[in-house]
Amino acid sequence: MKTIAVFGATGMLGVPVVKELIKEGFKIRALVRDENKAKRLLPDSVELISGDLKNEKDISNTLSGADAVYMNLNIKANEKKGSWMAEREGVQSIIRQSKIHEIKRIGYCSSLVKNYNKTSGFHWWAFDIKESAIQAIKTSGIPYSIFYPSSFMENFDKGDYVQDGKIMLVGTSKYPMYFVAGEDYGRQVAYSFKKLLNENKHYPVQGLEAFTIDQAADIYKKNYKKKNLEIKKTPLWILWFMGIFSSKMNFVHKIIKALNNYPEKFESENTWKELGKPEIYFEEYINRINSKQ
Repeated sequence: MKTIAVFGATGMLGVPVVKELIKEGFKIRALVRDENKAKRLLPDSVELISGDLKNEKDISNTLSGADAVYMNLNIKANEKKGSWMAEREGVQSIIRQSKIHEIKRIGYCSSLVKNYNKTSGFHWWAFDIKESAIQAIKTSGIPYSIFYPSSFMENFDKGDYVQDGKIMLVGTSKYPMYFVAGEDYGRQVAYSFKKLLNENKHYPVQGLEAFTIDQAADIYKKNYKKKNLEIKKTPLWILWFMGIFSSKMNFVHKIIKALNNYPEKFESENTWKELGKPEIYFEEYINRINSKQ
């Protein structure tokens, strides 16, 4: 496999995966809506296909001449259950076009916390959609690797954890999570495309250390040097109440409730054995942020 078509290349986790794929010698074609943003975030060697995932012709153009597909798609907090979604209709369109273009392999980023669905009285349509995407890939007839990452370190500097000098925590994090760096994850994805041919694989993705979100926030606050941060805690019930009036807040409440209560266990032994062990510790990740201009 030489050319990989990437969907979701400019996202928080898409960028490090693309960079690692290029390091392994793959040519990357990416479907992007905002070409200027893509040029700013992605290496110059990436071939950009301007278009929209809602348009199957744009998907077809992206897949033309590609050998494999990697998808890093998600559900946005402001999306409603019945609306068009990249991780439902988008995935279905990519699979449909992949069959036409005789794509040899699919890689897909799911999540580990989705396993909390339908446990402890918790049921959420967003996790149902993630599960249906997995089933669509499994029944596509195309060899696949599906990745189930734990929480990413990038949530602190590129995500929503830190806002206006405050580390925003909600509720109580009951169980440690194996935080992983996007670069480590990207290396595992890249090696999977290099190594695998016709196998169907499921890979949990976890880092070297496990922390509750409260512990991780303390470590980030202690080691981050660019400004003094403070930790702000909000009770979960406040988001629940706000979610009565706002679908976005309802979404945020659901994902935080799942993250706080999912009893994550280490299950990445085989991933490390087959795709390599992560290398980046959380403090090292923070120090890299400090050293950036």
